[in-house]
Amino acid sequence: MQTPPYTTQLQAGLGLIDETRSLLSAWKPGMSASELNKRALDDGLIPNVSARRVQNVVTECFRPRYLVDDGAPAKHIKTLQPTATPSEFRQLIFVYTCRANAVLADFVREVYWERYSGGYDRISKDDARAYVERAIDDGKTSKRWSDTTIARVSSYLLGACGDFELLGPMRQGARAITPINLERKVLVYLAYELHFAGLGDNAVLHHEDWGLFGMEWIDIRNEMQRVAGDGHWIVQSAGEVTHITWLYKTMQETLDVLAQA
Repeated sequence: MQTPPYTTQLQAGLGLIDETRSLLSAWKPGMSASELNKRALDDGLIPNVSARRVQNVVTECFRPRYLVDDGAPAKHIKTLQPTATPSEFRQLIFVYTCRANAVLADFVREVYWERYSGGYDRISKDDARAYVERAIDDGKTSKRWSDTTIARVSSYLLGACGDFELLGPMRQGARAITPINLERKVLVYLAYELHFAGLGDNAVLHHEDWGLFGMEWIDIRNEMQRVAGDGHWIVQSAGEVTHITWLYKTMQETLDVLAQA
């Protein structure tokens, strides 16, 4: 599947951790973005901002991240939210934010983790700008961006990584790399979500989402084997071929188990 063109949609909101938590608490299955926007305004869910800003957060950020697939992401995270740790919640919405913003997903995989694995400890404004300029040259945007837009998107990339705690505060034009470790509950959730999306066992292991956590297929296989004792699945592997016995029959069953953990 071809990656959609990069957009500037991150300008509407970066990580939005607290805002997402509030909106998910108010959202109910079947509720549209316009209905959620009205609820957010009526109940003051996002305080101290204008009505226009609330609308932007709901329609330009929350909707493309969590209301796709008939609201499945919102339903899933809302189910897990009450028992999720701050780190688990942040990682869950990190995945969906990256899925909705290809420029962020690719930046994390191709720049953030590459620099970390290369022994670098910081990512600078210039690094982000160079990535955006290269992406434009490679035809990843629908049209060429202005210098102002390039500067803004570069800043958004670093800011979003900061919100998700992949990067520290900006100091002297750069941010310190603070790598995250994939939470066990997020591993189980994401593996089952991909499985129930129709992917085969090896396709699950090779899915690009794992790269958001700096992991390759063999890392995921090893991690799944390590947590198999928790009773989520049975993993059998021979060489590069892996067979997984999935012990939950539906995504709802998976969510119910994880929500009780």
